[in-house]
Amino acid sequence: MLLAIDIGNTNIVIGGIQKEKIAFEARIATDYIKTSDQYGVDIKNVLALFDVRPCDIRDCIISSVVPPVFNSVRTGVLKVIGKPPMVVGPGIKTGLNIQMDTPSQVGSDRIVIAVAALAEYEPPLTLLDLGTATTIEVVGKGNTYLGGCIIPGVRVSLEALTSRTAQLPGIRLDRPRRVIGKNTVDCMRSGIMYGTAAMVDGMLDRVEEELGFSTTVIATGGMAQFIVPLCRREIRLEKDLLLKGLNILYQKNAQDRRKGES
Repeated sequence: MLLAIDIGNTNIVIGGIQKEKIAFEARIATDYIKTSDQYGVDIKNVLALFDVRPCDIRDCIISSVVPPVFNSVRTGVLKVIGKPPMVVGPGIKTGLNIQMDTPSQVGSDRIVIAVAALAEYEPPLTLLDLGTATTIEVVGKGNTYLGGCIIPGVRVSLEALTSRTAQLPGIRLDRPRRVIGKNTVDCMRSGIMYGTAAMVDGMLDRVEEELGFSTTVIATGGMAQFIVPLCRREIRLEKDLLLKGLNILYQKNAQDRRKGES
């Protein structure tokens, strides 16, 4: 079994991939002060939760956008499975032609999602990831990574709103019953949820206007399942892109990894 781990700003996604299928998926909170021993225990507990033994893990691949946490998780993995994980970063084969000013600055999660989407859809693609940040990235023909946008995420926006306004309470991000709210909580919920959906629709229109052609739009991330149904644009929801992409990248680079170990 391949252990696939994505370290995000809010959550760490841990998945097991067996025979090209996702055998399990779990999330733990990203904690900047945890030690490698603590992350090792977390990973071992996740495996035990799904009746997987450390000896069942043949290898591991990690992507991370949180440098302070990466080393602790990487070392924790090493302690659990007995070998260092493959890391998504410079030097790894992706199959992408990255047309950015500084390609090395593109977040590894962006690369993983693009690789996964290209395995299932024909470009041009516009990819949305609604997590801690809401990101938009465009992949053109020839697997060309053209760039994108980074926007404050749904929860980040809500936290900013409630922390900077004395009379606005914290709320749950349930689906609004209507756009025009009749009380403070409903007004906030409508503004955050429908406002994000309208922003996504508007940004997609502007992206395609700048490109000069339409694209297939795919969304992933923790908030995607709540926001996408409120959008007017046709958007395909894919919740497992990160794990699928990590598996594809591992397969692309496994042979070189084995040569390096021999």
